[in-house]
Amino acid sequence: MLRYYGNSHLYTALEVQRIAISPINMFARQGKEFHSHSFNPLAYTDLGRHLAAGFELLERMTRRFAKPAFEIEEVEVGGKVYEIEEKYPLIKTFGRLIHFKKKNYRGKKQEKLLIVAPMSGHYATLLRGTVEGLLPHVDIYITDWQNAQEVPMHEGTFDLDDYVDYLIEFMHNIGGNVHIMAVCQPAVPVMGAVSLMSTAKDVCTPKSMTLIGGPIDTRKSPTEVNSLAEEKPLDWFEHTVISRVPINYPGCGRPVYPGFIQLSGFMTMNLERHIEAHKSLFEHLVEGDGESVESHKKFYNEYLSVMDIPAEFYLQTIETVFQKHSLPDGKWISRGRPIMPSDINKTALLCIEGELDDISGVGQTRAALDVCTGLTENQKKYHLQEGAGHYGIFNGRKYREHIVPTITDFIQKHA
Repeated sequence: MLRYYGNSHLYTALEVQRIAISPINMFARQGKEFHSHSFNPLAYTDLGRHLAAGFELLERMTRRFAKPAFEIEEVEVGGKVYEIEEKYPLIKTFGRLIHFKKKNYRGKKQEKLLIVAPMSGHYATLLRGTVEGLLPHVDIYITDWQNAQEVPMHEGTFDLDDYVDYLIEFMHNIGGNVHIMAVCQPAVPVMGAVSLMSTAKDVCTPKSMTLIGGPIDTRKSPTEVNSLAEEKPLDWFEHTVISRVPINYPGCGRPVYPGFIQLSGFMTMNLERHIEAHKSLFEHLVEGDGESVESHKKFYNEYLSVMDIPAEFYLQTIETVFQKHSLPDGKWISRGRPIMPSDINKTALLCIEGELDDISGVGQTRAALDVCTGLTENQKKYHLQEGAGHYGIFNGRKYREHIVPTITDFIQKHA
């Protein structure tokens, strides 16, 4: 049994570094403001613009990005604009349910959709574009997972089984007649939850399930991420990437997979692209190309905001999903309950993959169609988005133009 010793000095070293560079961040922020101030004649010169751009880049490189807000204020439905109000129908220790309620909505009744956000380092707001694309068509709820760094030790632990139980409780809270959608990592626990509900003939079992770029069977088209998770023994992950939250946070002492490690892994996978993006940011700042600058900031403000994951959830996921392949092999037991996808017979299944996905390879999500043997062909659908990478299947132009209509049509068909 793993004891989650982890690398107890890793997180502390990061905090020391953050404290050490905080004066640099302050200096950079003041330098940027000084060289771009309208009262400073230097701001109107080529030298001044280069200095201001350099200081701004330095400030962003030394900044700690906080959890963003969704900030979805309104949506247009049928030619009418409705104000959006964030409601929190259920708040639990490690996550809460958010409802994007359309105030004073009097249009055609919309189907309820629960979007399950990944617990994989980024906040649920990474799916802002996902929500915005679907919001005119469905009544949306989303899971908003808590940063483990903020959860005191006395609140207990959170593992993959807890994740599954949370999803079932969220669906009960929403009530019946709901659809569910998983983006990336939660494809496995979502299928686990729906399987358990189907076995129990739960009245709140969802009418449809959409899985987007999820690791149902990572043996198909394995990516670099999959290979690392499979090649290393579980205790390697415990002693290499697990660390304890430092004393200056409410979750002091809690063993976690730190968000900064996850982020560094993603950055390293596409390092050249990120370097070029920041070079372009510098050039756009000098040129005064406000639209390109805001586009860069909008993406990276979100991308660089990360959260810590409970160690027990991370390690159990590595073992269950990436090493033992328990779901596709029919060997997943959750708290003594067999997970039996073959029992799913009323929840229609849509699987969506991206042709260029380098995180969940082509075929990994589609594998769900094979294990759900209780569904008819009319209850199953597969969509491969050409030219789309991992993020392109839940954000961006291809998502809005091709994937949103696919999801909404499927939901309406199985309403």
